[in-house]
Amino acid sequence: MDNNLTKLLYQIALTQIEGVGDILARNLLDTIGDAEEIFKSSKKSLITVKGISTYLADAILDTKVLDKAEKELSFVQKNNIRTFFYLDEDYCYRLKECIDAPILLYYKGEADLNVSKVISIVGTRKSTNYGNDFCDNFLSEIASAYPDILVVSGLAYGIDIQAHKAALKYNLPTIGVLAHGLDRIYPLTHRKTAVEMLENGGLLTEFSSGTEPDKFNFVRRNRIVAGMADATIVVQSDIKGGSLITAELANSYNKDVFALPGRVTDKESVGCNMLIEDNKAILLQSAESFIKHMQWDVNKQLNKPKQRQLFLDLSTDEQAVYDLLAAIESLHINLIANQIGIPVSNLLPTLLNMEMKGIVRTIPGGSYQLL
Repeated sequence: MDNNLTKLLYQIALTQIEGVGDILARNLLDTIGDAEEIFKSSKKSLITVKGISTYLADAILDTKVLDKAEKELSFVQKNNIRTFFYLDEDYCYRLKECIDAPILLYYKGEADLNVSKVISIVGTRKSTNYGNDFCDNFLSEIASAYPDILVVSGLAYGIDIQAHKAALKYNLPTIGVLAHGLDRIYPLTHRKTAVEMLENGGLLTEFSSGTEPDKFNFVRRNRIVAGMADATIVVQSDIKGGSLITAELANSYNKDVFALPGRVTDKESVGCNMLIEDNKAILLQSAESFIKHMQWDVNKQLNKPKQRQLFLDLSTDEQAVYDLLAAIESLHINLIANQIGIPVSNLLPTLLNMEMKGIVRTIPGGSYQLL
């Protein structure tokens, strides 16, 4: 076995240890430095690692772990599967910033996980025409502005598969994050779309072959969907569901979250409306508003000549708000607070004072712009 395969064998083995998850695996790597060295360490050395008990040390040194890893390595080789180890340079850098990022990812496809712009689109499995049409229109407009943007979802029924299909329709690369191994497609009815995605996108998972699509695996899958994107967009959701979990995870990673509002009488929009009401998501109206909120058009805005009145009596916070809004046509209050680094509760009096001075004005939906 050559050095690269030996290295991969031990990387796979690190994910096969019962009781050692991603955080403990990271502790082992931080302390010992290399996957292979972990398995060659003594029990005495292993228990010095934070979180590693004598029981876990014995589990690491159990030869059955490497036996399982050899079988998975054979599957990876046979099916030309790419792997991304946590310490690799080409590991998804956005995901790597998340504390619970997977140690190892399995990947089939052509898309680059580290492109300049990545969005995740998730939602109910029982989507309506309203949600499906929004996915199509939204990605059509996004594709015209940013033809290389990567669209991520979970290949599930409803909004997920609609997002994948719309991305393919408009020639956008799209990746499906799976809750099982690459030896199957679930649900099977999405196999045709999954195969098409291999040509312009791909399939990604942290799970080894033979892993069933169990309920808990979908929750784990959702953290990858949220973590590998710049923003998560929730298109229709009931009051409970996986898409709300994805939104919560995205918020915990300090990622932008957007939600499509719906009628208060529509069951499929209750979750989205709740996210917006609780300030856990930005109200999403169109691709144009999304781009503005993401500040992807900052350079375009900066190139537009603008004549502004000079204000000489601005406080430090007022000046920061003014400079930000001078570069962007409008911005939601939550994003203003995030960009200048002060709480919304402190920002409100500043914005009120600027309104009284005739410097800014409010826009329906919680955004502000310069007069």
